[in-house]
Amino acid sequence: MARPRVFPLSCVVQQYAWGKVGSKSEVACLLASSDPLAQISEDKPYAELWMGTHPRGDAKILDNRISQKTLGQWIAENQDCLGPKVKENFNGKLPFLFKVLSVDTALSIQAHPNKELAEKLHHQAPEHYPDDNHKPEMAIALTSFQGLCGFRPVEEIVTFLKKVPEFQSLIGEDATAQLKQSVGGDSEAMASALRNCFSHLMKSEKKVVVEQLNLLVKRISQQVFDGNSMEDIYGKLLLQLHQQYPGDIGCFAIYFLNLLTLKPGEAMFLEANVPHAYLKGDCVECMACSDNTVRAGLTPKFIDVPTLCEMLNYTPSPSNKMLFTPTQSPNDPYLSIYNPPVPDFTIMKMEVPGSVTEYKVLTLDSASILLMVQGTVTAITPTAQAEIPLQRGGVLFIGANERVSLKLTLPKDLLIFRACCLL
Repeated sequence: MARPRVFPLSCVVQQYAWGKVGSKSEVACLLASSDPLAQISEDKPYAELWMGTHPRGDAKILDNRISQKTLGQWIAENQDCLGPKVKENFNGKLPFLFKVLSVDTALSIQAHPNKELAEKLHHQAPEHYPDDNHKPEMAIALTSFQGLCGFRPVEEIVTFLKKVPEFQSLIGEDATAQLKQSVGGDSEAMASALRNCFSHLMKSEKKVVVEQLNLLVKRISQQVFDGNSMEDIYGKLLLQLHQQYPGDIGCFAIYFLNLLTLKPGEAMFLEANVPHAYLKGDCVECMACSDNTVRAGLTPKFIDVPTLCEMLNYTPSPSNKMLFTPTQSPNDPYLSIYNPPVPDFTIMKMEVPGSVTEYKVLTLDSASILLMVQGTVTAITPTAQAEIPLQRGGVLFIGANERVSLKLTLPKDLLIFRACCLL
């Protein structure tokens, strides 16, 4: 009997408080579609679906020949399934964690350290930084997805300083003047001024932050009550964030960071030291296996303002530069490849029309995890005992160099995401 190298997975659902509730959550809908016995509670949040080998969420194997094992256990005993390059470069471990996120409440102003800083933080405070790995991430929107990413152009920040006196009060006159003078100057001076302004804000006394934020909320609320639009200073978003995190310094971060609203299929790549936050929507996410996150606002978790202010990339950039554009496969008209400048992971998106009766999945020299977001198929592979049925929410592990074909069982379009490691 051939050793199984392609098999379905039962993945781990995380019910964090910031997730969408019940059937409003894409995570819950995928779960319910893939498992008829799943009981979805309409009063519980379904925040994340984990597909990988993370110690806090190791996927279970749904193959009766090896069903007693988790994916992590099986890979540890069958490292060759990773592919020789992945096995060698990542010590016989799957280097990525694949996820679906459903965000209803803002998910922390944060950044991730590079490997050098990750090692340092882990050594100094392992209780807050539990490993020594970096944590680059990519988010691809499944629905309209709103987030903050990277510092916006300095000219825009200066405009907000003029229009939002409460914001300028926290920055201070000297730092504000330095930022204004840096406009049009060299990039080093601009980054230095931006660092000074952001650090002034984030290190403000809690009492002062609450006072200024309450003044701003009162002013925006009154203007909105009077029928005036306050969207030139993101009034609606500011009120929303304040409602979620009253008195939180992170509410003012919207005046520093680019606000992105991704359409389905659009992506942002969050490399080391880039400040970001997820605000609302559903996305597919892939990340290097790590739990290292440096936070500074919009979160009940551990906050490390000095580290964040010190580590950030202060290069300003317009919001459209924050979008990550995939490449189209030259050999497959249905395949888009999101290949970030890190070795840990790549995401592939397959949009196959329902008129195609059978679709051959690209053979890779890397283990991969495939997620069915839309469509109904059976997977056919030489090492499987029988065809593997997959429908919306179904997840398939594919060992390196395995050949897999998907036979459409209903003439409906497919939407599939696949995480892998292209070295």
